[in-house]
Amino acid sequence: MTPLRVRAPHPCACRFAFVLLSLGCVPGVALGQDPAQRVGPAIDEILAGITPAMPGCAVAVSRDGELLALQAYGSADLEGDVPLTPETVFDVGSLTKQFVAAAVLLLVQDERIGLDDDIRDHIPELPDYGHVITVDQLMTHTSGLRDWLGLQRLSSEEGADALSLVLRQRGLNFVPGEEWSYSNSGYVLLKELVARVTEGSFADYARERIFEPLGMQASAYVDDPQAHENVAVAYKNEGGEWKEDMLLGIQRGGGGALLSTVGDLILWNDALAKARLGAFVTQKLEDPARLNNGRKLGYARGLFSEHSRGRRVIWHTGSAAGYKALLTRLPDHGVSIAVLSNAGDSADRMRVAIEVFDLLAPVDAPATPADTGPPVVVGDLAHKAGLFLGPGGELPLRLLAQGSRLRVAGGPELVPLGEGRFRAAEPSLTFRSEDEFELHFSSDDAFELVSMEGERTGYHRTQPVTLDSAELEAYVGRYESDELQALMEVWVEGFHLRLTLNGSQELRFGSVGRDAFQIGQFLVRFQRDAEARVTGFDFSNPALRNVPFVR
Repeated sequence: MTPLRVRAPHPCACRFAFVLLSLGCVPGVALGQDPAQRVGPAIDEILAGITPAMPGCAVAVSRDGELLALQAYGSADLEGDVPLTPETVFDVGSLTKQFVAAAVLLLVQDERIGLDDDIRDHIPELPDYGHVITVDQLMTHTSGLRDWLGLQRLSSEEGADALSLVLRQRGLNFVPGEEWSYSNSGYVLLKELVARVTEGSFADYARERIFEPLGMQASAYVDDPQAHENVAVAYKNEGGEWKEDMLLGIQRGGGGALLSTVGDLILWNDALAKARLGAFVTQKLEDPARLNNGRKLGYARGLFSEHSRGRRVIWHTGSAAGYKALLTRLPDHGVSIAVLSNAGDSADRMRVAIEVFDLLAPVDAPATPADTGPPVVVGDLAHKAGLFLGPGGELPLRLLAQGSRLRVAGGPELVPLGEGRFRAAEPSLTFRSEDEFELHFSSDDAFELVSMEGERTGYHRTQPVTLDSAELEAYVGRYESDELQALMEVWVEGFHLRLTLNGSQELRFGSVGRDAFQIGQFLVRFQRDAEARVTGFDFSNPALRNVPFVR
């Protein structure tokens, strides 16, 4: 379908920042029309900035199984001058997780495995961490496994194999079931689990038990996306020019990709709504998981499952270089939306979902952040700025102050709610974001970070330590990690340490305490022996905690 008119593209709308929309304001569409008739024109208007000379996206919308929109905009291949169509195939990125979870749940439904099985019963090569990791914890991102993508970026092995990286790790980020942290590693093990239990491949099992029975003829799990026909080329915009941006070969760490179309993804959502894979599978895919303490999460199994503005929302995004995806539905209203893009974050996939949801399932609450009473006036907040560390001296978080405004370095602005209380600005409007939280200060030097699910994490201020040249020289040397197959060289520049990773990437760390150095969310904590000699360090970032490096 040709867009109604050409205009400048909308700003990027990604998972952490959603566009505020006025309802029922699509130019050229009569307000008295059936909302279903307004879906197509509304999508045309949102994506009107996509021309045939640029990559774009495909969109599908259904209600109660009836297809209301099946549209495409832009080019599938700029060099070959191939237009995008609703039949164009895309790499759907992390949308794959819900299909992996469904495959595992089918095995549970068939009584071939159990949700509470110790994953080491099926993959005994996984180290014994002193705690059982269950199949269900892998699906719900509560296993504590370090994320393999973060590990791969540190490894000296070009294109390090994801499974091998996971199996080499001798430590966890946290005790299984105690926390939630998005980890691709769990789904690497789950695909391996399916292959071992079925004595085949995940690709074959997904085809035989999911894609073929549901009529998803264009969908397949593949090793090499480029080897298949009708696959869109993915791009990113650099300096006004479109350049190819795809994950190929070794960049995938030995993993494959799920290819699909918007039409097939709508079939999948409608199949879940009708429980075509069985009531157990649909229920478990949607039911929010719980931590060991009973706290309910906003994540189920391969899907986020939440309530927002009075509506239950099931959703997930996907990203694989320039491929971006969104698949979401309102199960209580029968509305499903699929958006697949080959234009990086340029396509307004979130805005499409928000406006279509509000057309087909309107709510009384306005599409604005929830009011918290009259504006709170605060004075200068410089006294609350600084570097804070979480439990065990981990999870660094820096607060910046500009007069009466407070901001998380590299994150959102903080809006005052009352004395010592702040929340992240720009909360999501239709989906909940993991960027939503509040800070509750007990003093200028300590606060609790309260997630939207009620989890509380204590933070305390840390002060930089000034070290002289001799003290800094004690850290200089070469350090290696067997778990990462990585080498770091530490050297001194002025009053800072520099770390060179695998002979190339350089990081400049500043002191944040005795034997502790930090840059951004990276933290290095040196270890000493009984004679106070530096013997190694633990490396941490948000994806992995305390990876040991030995001198």
